[in-house]
Amino acid sequence: MSEVGSTGTTVGPRIAFAGDRQLAVDVLDHLLHLGVRPEALLISSPRSASHAEQLTARCPDLAPDRIWPGTEFRQPPALAALRSLELDFLVSVHFPYLLPPEVLAIPSQGCVNLHPALLPHNRGWHTATWAILDDTPLGATLHFMDDGVDSGDIIHQRAVEIGPGDTADELYPRLLAAELEVFREAWPALAGRSYERRPQLDDEATTHARRDLLQPAVQRLDLTARREVGEVLRQLRALTTNRPDEACYFEVDGRRYRVQVKIDEEPAADLDA
Repeated sequence: MSEVGSTGTTVGPRIAFAGDRQLAVDVLDHLLHLGVRPEALLISSPRSASHAEQLTARCPDLAPDRIWPGTEFRQPPALAALRSLELDFLVSVHFPYLLPPEVLAIPSQGCVNLHPALLPHNRGWHTATWAILDDTPLGATLHFMDDGVDSGDIIHQRAVEIGPGDTADELYPRLLAAELEVFREAWPALAGRSYERRPQLDDEATTHARRDLLQPAVQRLDLTARREVGEVLRQLRALTTNRPDEACYFEVDGRRYRVQVKIDEEPAADLDA
């Protein structure tokens, strides 16, 4: 495990860190607590970043030419700098950009990524939504990155249970908590190079792009169709997210109406009343 030596330098794996969102801040805080200080930082572009400033503030000793916003990390100067750092790992947490092969090949041990799904189920986007819609397992996974989308070898994962009344919006915070725990549990093995790699089974894989959720076939409620109540309820739960434009909708007289649901479980005593 990494620790801080008497000179204040980092002892242990040499990493670059790539991320955004609060989860990335939480993971970086955990690494810093262990004495692991990034040699380079990859952050989202100012136009789309949510937590780039927080991540940068946690790395005050990094020179500006070791912090790359947006896709600058793909440019020749950044690639040359990354190669010079003798990295063991690149750690990616909700980083919104794909890493090209020339970046994936730089760390001696590889690039690892946190993903809010129980891979190989639900590669890609909106994992809680598709787990409900497709009735697939849900969870969090730390995996090695390859040239595919969330398809690299699994390092560690844990499942998150989906209750009959859970919406995608309610599941997402639980996924974030599970991701952080997965990383905390897996890091000692990574730092000690005692980890195991488990290939994903592609015949079990499901993958969804960001645009898939916005298709009428997914969102639209046909008021004239005959469907089982459970099927409709599953659709409503899956598309109840933090964004109204991702919700189910129906149309009447040329106007569109969005539908989100809130489901409360009654106390067991009430069922006997």
